[in-house]
Amino acid sequence: MPQPALNPHKQRAAELVARMSIEEQALLLSGDGPWRTHGIERLGIPPVVVSDGPHGLRKLEDSGALMNRSVPATCFPTASALSATWNTALTRELGAALGREAQAQKVDVLLGPGVNIKRSPLGGRNFEYFSEDPLLAGSIAAAYINGVQSEGVGTSLKHFAANSQEDARMTTDSVVDARTLNEIYLPAFEQAVRESQPWTVMSAYNLVNGTYASEHRALLDGVLRGQWGFDGLVVSDWGGINDRAKGVEAGNDLEMPGSGEHNRNKLIAAVREGRLAKEALARCATEVVALALRAAEARKANAQFDADAHHALARRIGGEAVVLLKNEGDVLPLPAGKKVALIGRFARTPRFQGAGSSMVNPIRITNAYDELAALLGEQQLSYAAAYDGEGDTTDAQIEEAVRTAAAADIAVVFAGLPDSYESEGWDRRNIAMPAGHVRLIEAVAAVQSKVVVVLLNGSAVEMPWAGKVKGIVEGWLGGQAGGGALADVLSGKVNPSGKLAETFPVALKDSPAHPYFPSHTRSAVYGEGVFVGYRHFDAREITPLFPFGFGLSYTRFAYTGIRAAAQFDASGDDSFTVEVSIKNVGPRVGQEVVQLYVHEEAPALPRPPQELRAFDKVTLEPGQEKTVRLTLRRRDFAYYDAQAQAWTVKPGRFEIRVGGSSRDLPLTLPLEVTNTRKVAKRLTLHSVPRELKELAGGAALYSEVLAALGFANADAPISDSQGTPDEVAAARKAQMSLLSFVDEMPLVKVPAFSQGRMTDARLEEILLRQSQG
Repeated sequence: MPQPALNPHKQRAAELVARMSIEEQALLLSGDGPWRTHGIERLGIPPVVVSDGPHGLRKLEDSGALMNRSVPATCFPTASALSATWNTALTRELGAALGREAQAQKVDVLLGPGVNIKRSPLGGRNFEYFSEDPLLAGSIAAAYINGVQSEGVGTSLKHFAANSQEDARMTTDSVVDARTLNEIYLPAFEQAVRESQPWTVMSAYNLVNGTYASEHRALLDGVLRGQWGFDGLVVSDWGGINDRAKGVEAGNDLEMPGSGEHNRNKLIAAVREGRLAKEALARCATEVVALALRAAEARKANAQFDADAHHALARRIGGEAVVLLKNEGDVLPLPAGKKVALIGRFARTPRFQGAGSSMVNPIRITNAYDELAALLGEQQLSYAAAYDGEGDTTDAQIEEAVRTAAAADIAVVFAGLPDSYESEGWDRRNIAMPAGHVRLIEAVAAVQSKVVVVLLNGSAVEMPWAGKVKGIVEGWLGGQAGGGALADVLSGKVNPSGKLAETFPVALKDSPAHPYFPSHTRSAVYGEGVFVGYRHFDAREITPLFPFGFGLSYTRFAYTGIRAAAQFDASGDDSFTVEVSIKNVGPRVGQEVVQLYVHEEAPALPRPPQELRAFDKVTLEPGQEKTVRLTLRRRDFAYYDAQAQAWTVKPGRFEIRVGGSSRDLPLTLPLEVTNTRKVAKRLTLHSVPRELKELAGGAALYSEVLAALGFANADAPISDSQGTPDEVAAARKAQMSLLSFVDEMPLVKVPAFSQGRMTDARLEEILLRQSQG
């Protein structure tokens, strides 16, 4: 894969910054109001204009206002819908369209996408995030960024990092262990940075293990720039700066929105007094100038976009995002010539986006009633509103809905979550739908045998009524063309191909972070570790309502074969290819998402039973068979060794599992993985002797520790010839007990127990030699 372009303007930016005063440099490090940076006219440095996203442009008519009416723009499906397409090529098309609209509105940087992992279905901003799985989130994000930036508009990958809850989001400390952070909450950011080089990355409000994300040097300078090679600007979330000097030291270049002289004077004073290195100030100023030069060069004069084409794209994306969750008796697509009752206010007044900073002023809005009337004929349709904007209903409304449904051949109930149920700024308290929606569905199902429920929501909901209806369609928040997209799927014009990017639990109690999410103690402990989403459900053998990766089609697919080498050497950087044969054995052209999961049979640490490691979406005509090639690399078999601070692969037996969802994997293939690459363990005085055995040459050091404790050769095998069977068994049991005690003794205690056979100096020498490799 070609590497994304780095910023070519760094050298020129550094030259310009060298000509600036300290005051001018400090000026650049804070915004000029909420939506633009400062420029320096005497040096020819223009301001940069930014705008909210990520599923549409939210450029405010008054650029000096933090919240105001925004200019009309295409409202595309939200992130939870986009990720359900599992289609990176389509996502890139979306990004390019957003880039064209930003160019037309003279916007330089779009503030998105958000790749934070969905730790809980209660996350109030889940509609703005992609997935519970890092690979899926990172793949969609990279495609989105590449699309936007292909049009000369920057993006802002957010919110870095471990930003999982909305309640108390500016003050909550995300307490997460190193392994969990590296395996779950950082990889989507890493993939997007490595594959797309976003122009900016936005730091999160929250603290991470006691340090504000906007001041977290280990994350911003060490991981983001040092390990991943990020070459752009780091911007704070709006109001996310706490100590500005610490932020500059850590590499948080730009404060947004502007704080006027408040933080600027603090930076100037810190430099003058020697508390902040002037090189750190200049380094941040250079990033701001480099962004400004890049944006200025990329601006397109007289840029325009085709609103009709973008609406059509939004409809196509929405159609691929729809997930068919249940279709008993092939109740869908809607049969021709039958009377269809559309029940529920959402059929005519859809909920199509979430609340908060991502709200777009749509160019136009379609609804399912009008679009189905155009496709099926209005004479076939009847309608009952059934509830108000908050989902509340009355006896009279229920009675009207029941009469309408009973008089039809099939009833389609539109339900889900009203605006007030999920938003930026707060988390949900449960995953229940409004009581009025549940009452409506159950009442309609009591008088109509053919009921389809269409859901409009940004995240998982519980469905106590699921067994009473024939069909369930997850429509998400489908954007301005969502009504048309739903009509396409319901009518059969589009064959549904969406797959869940998040697990739907039967009840909230089944979810991994329950009952500790959201935290209200200002300390959010990620106690579930790496067992997030389907990893949790699989490890604890909990049956979800609908599993990760699940989605039905109007056709059927057969997984007919899997081929790959029997062995893979993970010592180097080679790749490993798995070939999967899949055939459309149904009556319609359709798309299937081929998903590959990896299972390790005997992991060194507790691991999820399987993890998504590759996927591809393929289109098949009826009767057509294709071979899908999926690529794996060393990292796909690795776990994060927190002590070594590195990814490591334990040699052994793995299993490749392939299918159409995390709970439907008909193809399996055993794989022997070898690895001779050693990672350097970073032992300390508080490490234990058994860890010595994991080092290259560590056996001799381990024997030295045993001898120092007076147990030379205590680990030597005891043979059957050394006594009677009972004596040998007793000796082996005693040996196990002794070694268990020794192996768990911190090294710092060895000199005290050694009676002079090992000194503190010798122990330090052992650790020093190990740290030097």
